[in-house]
Order: sequence, then C-alpha cells, then structure tokens
Amino acid sequence: MSHSVAHRSRRPHPRLIRIGAVAAFLMAVSLLVLVSPTFAADLTGDAIYKQECARCHGPAGGGTKKAARPLVGDKSLPQLSRLIQRTMPDDDPGGLSEADAGKVAAYVNDAFYSPDAQAKANPPRVELARLTIQQYRNSIADLIGDYRATIKPDERRGLRGEYFDAKNFQNDRRRIDRIDSEVRFDFGTVGPLSKEPFNPNTFCIRWEGSVLAQETGGHEFIVRTEHALRLWVNDLRTPLIDAMVKSGSDTEFRGSIYLLAGRSCSLRLEFSKGRQLGVADKQKPPPPVQASIALRWKTPHGAEEVIPARYLSPVRSAEVAVIETPFPPDDRSYGWERGTTISREWVAAASTAALETAAYVSARLPELSGVPENASDRAGKLRAFCRTLVERAFRRPLTDAERKRYVDGPFDTAADPAMGVKRVVLGALNSPAFLYPDLSDVPAPYAAASRLAYTLWDSPPDKALLEAAAAGKLRTHEELCTQAQRMLGDPRAKSKVRQFLMAWLHVDHSPELVKDAKRFKGFDASLAADLRTSLELFLDDIVWSQRSDFRQLLLSDEDFLNGRLSAFYGGGLPADAGFQKVKLEPGKRAGVITHPYMLAVLAYAGESSPIHRGVFIARGLLGVTLRPPQEAFVPLAAELHPDLTMRQRVTLQTKSESCVGCHGIINPIGFALEDFDAAGRYRETEGGRPIDVTGQYETRAGPMATFDGARQLATYLAGSEDVHGAFVQQLFQHLVKQPVRAYGLQKLAELRTIFAESGYSVRKLIVEIAAIAGASEGGRH
Repeated sequence: MSHSVAHRSRRPHPRLIRIGAVAAFLMAVSLLVLVSPTFAADLTGDAIYKQECARCHGPAGGGTKKAARPLVGDKSLPQLSRLIQRTMPDDDPGGLSEADAGKVAAYVNDAFYSPDAQAKANPPRVELARLTIQQYRNSIADLIGDYRATIKPDERRGLRGEYFDAKNFQNDRRRIDRIDSEVRFDFGTVGPLSKEPFNPNTFCIRWEGSVLAQETGGHEFIVRTEHALRLWVNDLRTPLIDAMVKSGSDTEFRGSIYLLAGRSCSLRLEFSKGRQLGVADKQKPPPPVQASIALRWKTPHGAEEVIPARYLSPVRSAEVAVIETPFPPDDRSYGWERGTTISREWVAAASTAALETAAYVSARLPELSGVPENASDRAGKLRAFCRTLVERAFRRPLTDAERKRYVDGPFDTAADPAMGVKRVVLGALNSPAFLYPDLSDVPAPYAAASRLAYTLWDSPPDKALLEAAAAGKLRTHEELCTQAQRMLGDPRAKSKVRQFLMAWLHVDHSPELVKDAKRFKGFDASLAADLRTSLELFLDDIVWSQRSDFRQLLLSDEDFLNGRLSAFYGGGLPADAGFQKVKLEPGKRAGVITHPYMLAVLAYAGESSPIHRGVFIARGLLGVTLRPPQEAFVPLAAELHPDLTMRQRVTLQTKSESCVGCHGIINPIGFALEDFDAAGRYRETEGGRPIDVTGQYETRAGPMATFDGARQLATYLAGSEDVHGAFVQQLFQHLVKQPVRAYGLQKLAELRTIFAESGYSVRKLIVEIAAIAGASEGGRH
C-alpha cells in the first residue's frame, strides 16, 4: 500500500463526521438526563452506584486500587445513607441528594455491605471443630471423674477444723470440731480458746474440705506459720507442701499446682505446735512460743491473699485428673476460641496428652476400675472397664466394629491386661470420635447431648444427659431447655459464663494494672486484685440473681467493696471488712461502665483516657466496627498544655479529617466518663477546672442520643437494641464457638426478640442458646 493511499485512508469520511456529531449530541443529552434532578429521580440505587461509585469501590463493593477497602460494615441504613450523602461521590462530596443517597444506601446494604448481605453471598456453616484446649482438659477430667464417687454439694462455706490437745491427731484428744470460714489465726502463746484449755506448747489442728478454682492455670498455695505443717491439694496421697518436721526458722512455705476452672478439689492442711525440732525438752518447761497460721493462695490472674470462704467447702471432693501437657493456643481471630485449625504441633500435643492420661489411669487402675490386682477374673473385668471408658470418651454407645477396633484389638495383642488398658486409652484419645465431638455420623440424640454439654460446660455429657439421649428425650425444644436449666446450676456452667462476661468486657486476660504511685498512693497489686474480684462478684450477683436482668449490668448503682477498697474509694467500711455491697457516690455510678476496675483498666497510669473508654463502649458494648488507627497514638502531654483538660487535649489532637471518622463516635462517649480519674475515683474538677461530661451518639435508628454523665449514658446503653444485639451475638459465639448466622440468617433477630420478651434475662438467653445449639443439624460440614 502506497503512502498516499494510506494517508488518504486515515481521513474521516464526511458522513462519519456527521454520524459522530449526532452520537456526541445524543451522549450529551443522555448525560444531561442522568444529572438532571427530574430524570435522576427515576434512577435506581443500583444505577446510581454504578454511575457514581463503582469506579472507585468496584462493581460489587470489593474495592479497587483507588479504594482498596471493601465496602462492608455494620452501620444501619439511616447511618449509611447519611454517610453516603456526606462523602459521595469522591470527586463531588455531598453531590447526591438525600433521596439518591437513600437509594444507594439501600442497594449497597442489601447487595454486599451489611452482615446479612455478606452471609447471603457466602453462607456461613457450622464448622467441624476439634476440642479446644479447655474442652480437652475438661473432657479428660470428667472422663476419669466418672469412675470416682460423686460428692453431694454443701452450701456451707469454709473448712472443717478439728483441734487436738496433743501434738498428734488423736481422736480422744479432740477438743474442737467446727467450720472455719478461712484459715487465718494468731494463737499467741496460749493456744486455741475453748471450754477446755489447750496445752499451749503441744497442740495440732487439721483443716479439711475442698477448694474451688475460678480459673484454669497454675495456682500457688502459701502457708505462713512458725510451726510444722503439711498441705495436700487435690491429690491426698502426696503432700504439696511437707514441713511436718521443721528444723529451721522459715515461716513461709509455697507449692504450685495446676487446677481447672469450675472444679472443686480436696484440700487438707495439718498444723502442729510441738513438732519442730528443739522445742521439746523434758528437763525443763519450754519458753512461751508464738503460734499463728494463715492459708493463702495466688491464682493465675490474682494477687496473693488468704483463701476466701466463698471458695472453700467443708466437704472433700473427688480427685480431679488434670492434664498439664501444653498445647499451642487456640485460634481467637474471630473473638472466641475455635478448634477449627489443626497443626503438627497440636497433633503432637494431643498425642502427648493421651500418653499422660494413659499413665494417670495406669497408676490408679485398681481405684478407677474397682478391680484388685489379684482378682481372679481381672482380665475380663478390665476389658469391661475399658469398654465403658471408650463409650464415655466417644460420648455414645459403641458399634460392634468400634468395640473390636478400640477395645478387643488392643487387649488381644497386649502382653498383659494392664498394658491392654494403656493401649485402649491411647487409641480412644487419639480417635476422631473423641477429638471431634460433633462428627456427622453421631446418632442424633447423643449429638444433641454432646452439643448441650460443650455449650454450657465445655465438657462432655454427664450421666443424666446420656440417659436422656438413650431414652430419646432430647428431641424437642422443651426437653433441651429442661436439661439446659438443670445444667446451669453446675459450677462448670457458672465458670464458663464468668469467662464470657470477662471477655465481653475485654478483661479476660487480666491486663496489668499499674498507677502512678505519687498520684494514687495505696494503689498496688493487692488493691488491683481486689478490684478484679469486686468486678467478678458484681457480675455473678447480677447474672445469677432471680431476674438475671442484663440491664442491671449497666444500671446497678451497687459495687462490692472490702476494707482495703473502701479505704481507697470510700464507702465507710472497717479496715478488716470482707466484700459486701456498697453504694458509691449515689446517682453517679452505673454498672460496669463506672466500675472502678473497668475505669482503671481503661486509663493511663496517671490520667484518664476518654479514648480507651469510648472505644470499649463503642466496640465492645454497642458493637460498632472501628478501623484501627493509621499510626500509633501518643496522647498530648498535660505538661505541654497545662491550661487544657483531658477532654480539650483529646479534641485538639483528634480534630483532623483522618481522625474524625472514628473519633466522632469514640470521643463523645468517652467524655461522659471524665468525672472518674485514672483509678476510677469520682471527681468533679480536673486541675481546678470543672469537668464537662456531656456527650452524644448517632444511633443506628437515626436520632442523636445525648447524655450528661455516666448515668444518662448507661440509661441509653441499657435500652439500646444495638447493645442487646451485640451482647446476644457475643454470648452465642462464646458459648457455641460457631458464628450465629450459621444457624440461620434470622437467628440473631429471633434471639434478640426472645431476650426482650424474657425481660432481658441472661439466664433464659443462655438456656435458649443451648437449646438451639443442641437441636441444630443444618449447615454443618
């Protein structure tokens, strides 16, 4: 082709010019129609989104290079509409009318933004999950505990104390038999006081009963005395501390042991004056010697203290099998512990734990099996023992094939019956039937029993549940609720609910609580531990009351204080007072948001922090999704702005456009708590200046909620459907360890309705959640 021909071919034809002009004219008219208010009123939200938003946010809200974050969140429709009207489109913020913004919001919300929309696009399922670490340890404890005597609970608090007028524990020399609420005595040089006088130089005491662990983990027991002692905890065969023959000047003795939350274990403490070397001298009377004793402990997240009466019972408990094999942490990325991941480390830990359990059973085989070592029919009885053990491990009856594989096979190839038992234990505990409680081939009644038990106890079904399953009595909602109500009275249920409540408040890992010693004299580790105990007592008191009214967690004006806390916060209690209900600053405090422990945790060492407090309420209570800060936040130092209050400094520091999106929510909520200092004490001024505690919150329904101080804020929160919904969702997922929408997209709304109709009873909500989990079969992998 010649150059001239090629050149001519690039010239536009006159007719094409005319056609192009017409097309341009028509395009201009169409654009005019699109931007005209008259015609825009006819556009759908889908069309407006595609025209104005999709170029930045993607056709399905997934994001682009310009706006990488996907359009997902939990704002209500009115909130989303106002946000769109204020910020969209990108090149002309505020350019959309209120009506158009509402259309776009409705489309975006239903198509891909809301949690329900996301669930529709990717329907969540109930994931097949292995036992979590806590469930594994509890399962072993109960599997072995089934072969030990059941101890009838005793409502009395304290330990049984037997006092003997001798240096040995001779029944004919027992002078006192009573219940001591705690072990903390100073006998001076005269000995115990009673109708019959004691020899002040040679007497002994035995305290016996059980102690309830509130947390899982290492517990340190401490005995302080000038004389001889011996202490047993859980295992009554081997002392945890043995100083019965005492030769030195030590007065403090320590021993550590791993305990499981919600379980009582036996405790025995023996004390003897006259057993220490060098005191007994028959040639002359010994000089007067002081005698005192105190039984103390340090729990995993507590400070050292005398063991309080509320954790003690005068009745001995059966030994608890505690497996201490360390496991890799469970996944908590969704806010609750999940057993949905398997690693080589976890498999290795499970195998090691099975070995530990087999050794434990082997060492106590005659006790657990009830078969003496010299029994003539020992082999047959041990085989029968193993069959029931595997059934309990699998939480259901065995099939013939399972009996041959897990019981008869290991026994037939073992050198002796004891070795057969070890092999059976190892095989059962490494089996998927034990490690995965909700396998699809489990018969329905037994699957329901297992789900109920792990929901409420993190533990396998008890005898009553298994009997109900065998009788086909776990098929209806009413039958499941009846069992759940029974199970709530168990300490294991109370322990799991307490764990949830501390997680709900984001203090489940016991954050370190240190305050400026100059500003807050007397605030030390012991006081911080008392504060945590105070919060736990407050939560238990509300949840396990007859009404169990959730709203009182936010509205109650009573806190639990003891003498040490009263000296710091007020309340007028004597220095040696135990924990009791006290009204601090009537009309000022309101439930958990003003509990001194929460206020102290959500603050700096020397100053309050409206940001920390606002984030907790917004994210933890209201369920608002907040973006993480773009950079590390360092508060403005008070010394640089001595004339400004904390509220003014925070406002100054977070006024930029990049901050105001989140801090417009956070700050006004946190400001309502500014009349409480960094230690949670009430104040009316800051640096001599009055404190402004007014605040506001843009509700999901649309209206702006305003409040003046903590009481008004708490009143709004207690009546907020957002708070109720967030609590219901978090409670469900903590108990069941599965996403609530996996049980139906409307399940959360149904539970919120049930919650409201019950008078916001936490206990009734727990029962309902357990029944739903027990009955559910749909959506499972």
